[in-house]
Order: sequence, then C-alpha cells, then structure tokens
Amino acid sequence: MGMTMTQKILAAHADLPSVTAGQLIEADLDLALANDITAPVAIREMEKAGGHVKDREKIALVMDHFTPNKDIKAACQVKCTREFALRENIAHFFDVGTMGIEHALLPEQGLVGAGDCVIGADSHTCTYGALGAFSTGVGSTDLAAAMMTSRCWFRVPAALCFVLKGALPPFVTGKDLILHIIGLIGVDGALYKSMEFSGEGVAALSMDDRFTVCNMAIEAGAKNGIFPVDESTLAYLAGRFRRPVRVYEADADAPYDATYTIDLSQLKPTVSFPSLPENTHTSWGNIAIDQVVIGSCTNGRISDLRQAAEVLAGRKVAKNVRCIVIPATQEIYLQAMKEGLLEAFIRAGAVVSTPTCGPCLGGYMGILADHEKCVSTTNRNFVGRMGHVTSEVYLASPYTAAASAVLGRLATAQEVLQ
Repeated sequence: MGMTMTQKILAAHADLPSVTAGQLIEADLDLALANDITAPVAIREMEKAGGHVKDREKIALVMDHFTPNKDIKAACQVKCTREFALRENIAHFFDVGTMGIEHALLPEQGLVGAGDCVIGADSHTCTYGALGAFSTGVGSTDLAAAMMTSRCWFRVPAALCFVLKGALPPFVTGKDLILHIIGLIGVDGALYKSMEFSGEGVAALSMDDRFTVCNMAIEAGAKNGIFPVDESTLAYLAGRFRRPVRVYEADADAPYDATYTIDLSQLKPTVSFPSLPENTHTSWGNIAIDQVVIGSCTNGRISDLRQAAEVLAGRKVAKNVRCIVIPATQEIYLQAMKEGLLEAFIRAGAVVSTPTCGPCLGGYMGILADHEKCVSTTNRNFVGRMGHVTSEVYLASPYTAAASAVLGRLATAQEVLQ
C-alpha cells in the first residue's frame, strides 16, 4: 500500500522505508518552535533534566503572544526566554523589533519549507503545511525533549483527502474555504488525521490562502494540514528558504479515510458564529457589532491587509465600532506602509498595532467586555476566547471583517463595494 504525503515525510525523517497509520516512530526534526508563553515551561523542564540545546540552529523562539510586554508577568516570561536564548546561543531568537506573529514570521524568514519536519509548542504550527512541510503542535515538555535531542516521537496519522477544483469567486478567500470545510466535517472531523489537499483547484489558491487553510486545520481536530509543492510554492521559497527543497508526493494508492471534493467556484463568504468554528453560516440577519480585529497568524499577511484596505479605503469605520488592524510581521508592516494601506486604515478610523497575537487569545490589544460582539479574522471563537465569557466572536475573512467595520454589523464586502 502507498503512503500519503505526510507519511512520506515522516518515514524519511525516521529513516524508515515506509510507515503506516498508527505506527509509533521517532523522527529527526528540522526545527522546533516556542513562544513567550510556551518557551518558559519547556526551559524549566529542560533545566530540571540537566540538559542543554543540541543544535542551536534548529530552535526558533518568537516573542509574539504578550509582547510588547502587557504586564509584569508577561515581562518575566520574556525575560526568562531571552536569558535562555543568550545562554544557549539560540540562532533564531525574535524579540521586540524583529519579532512577528510566529506562523507568519518563520516562513517569511525562510526557516521552514518543503519537506521539513517541524514541531512547535503552539497548536497553529500546522500552518507550514502550506509549504509542503509536515508541521504540528506539541506540548512544552515534548518541546523540551526536542531541544535536547533534535528529535520527537509521533503516532503516524491517517489522512483525509480534499480534492479542490475551480477557482474562488470575488471576495471569497482561503479563510472562507477552511471555514466551509470545518462546517462540513466539524471540529473533530479530522481528529488526529492529516488533511491533505490536492486537485487542479490548488493552483488557483495563493500562498497566503494556503497558509490560512493549513493554519486552521487544527480547528477540525487535525494533526496537520498539507498542500502539494507546486510552482507557487517553489516561487515563494526561492531566495528565501535556507535549506534544500525536498518534494514529497502522495502515492496514487495512498490510503485516505475519506475523500471530499470541493468546487471553489461555489463557495460564498462564510462566517463561524459563536462559539465553535464549525458553526458556519453564509447568510444572517442584522447582527450589530462592537469590534473588528484584522490580523493574526491566520489573516495578518499582506494580501489580507490589501483586502481589508480595498473595503476601508475612502470609507469610515462605523460609529461605536472599534477596528484594530495588526500586520503579522515587521516586513508586512513596512510593505503595508509603502503601499499606503496603513494610511487608509488610520483615515478610516482604525488603529494599527505592532505585530502581536494580542486579542486573538484574549491577551490584550482588544479585550471584549460583557455581551460585546467582535468580527475577527482570527481562528478560534470559544466562550471567553477574546474577553468576557458573555462576549462573542464571529470568525471571518478580511473582506467580511472590513465590511462589517464599515456597516457596523456583520456584513459582506459585496454590500460595500457593489
């Protein structure tokens, strides 16, 4: 029997001729990632074990969740990680001024790429599957062991296949695609499975769309999401990726637990209502809102900001609505500045933040009060995710979020632009 794309990557990194779903393996890692929340836990566990970093080049520490420091505790977390990075001479340490939201930053910096095996002490590490890598989130204790050994154990996942055809209509994005999929299969529909994307429709998706789709694979319970390597992937990696590109393809007889065919041309702007990503809707009544957040590791890339600016430019954020725009990295911030996007946001009445995860996890920079409603381009809308337990988060694309900011209610870009 053949292997899926994920299984081929895992077999190669475990130095095995083949692997099958359910098999326990130990694999070499190309990179291990942690942030200002998860790194201190791993550091303490490593120190308890009396260990040291095995390979300083295979660790990335990104200070993005509560930085610039939101309070004393956050400052102490970062200080712990900063001192560790200095002590162990970590090659890839990103602090205020160089940091960005980790899952946008690492691909941008060429630290992850096709054929890699990557873990991160953050559940959205699955983002890098857009580049044809196996990447998945782990706990901080597993990360501690990985920093000491440059290896990690895995149970080889089974897989689901998503065959894409056609192309996305205007104002429909990769965010709408992944929300549609999660609505279709549910938040446990891909539990500990690999979500593998294929079909001629893949070529119609931008790299930013693919990052968004893989980023939210975890919201369907998946172990990872992964796209095949094509011309768009290679163009993105060219002159950026720091290691040789390794291309793996699924075998023709690769086993899949289920196959779904999705016609991209039939998708509509999709919104996940509170309080689960699977609660998706393509139509709704008059839902007044209090806040809009445009950013995050899901939708803080330059194409996302361009989409938001397309709607906001020359218009005003509705009275009594707060609109917060967060470019995902410093490079994206600079590019948005050069293109005049930041001016468009500010003149519309939005505020532009330094890169941070901030409001996505209810940290800071946009906490919700009781009964407030927020349309957000982030990835989770659980009870209390962005603030008070009675607040509500509606997950949407940048187009939908920006349109909602202008109209003061949940709305689509078509309502503003057409």
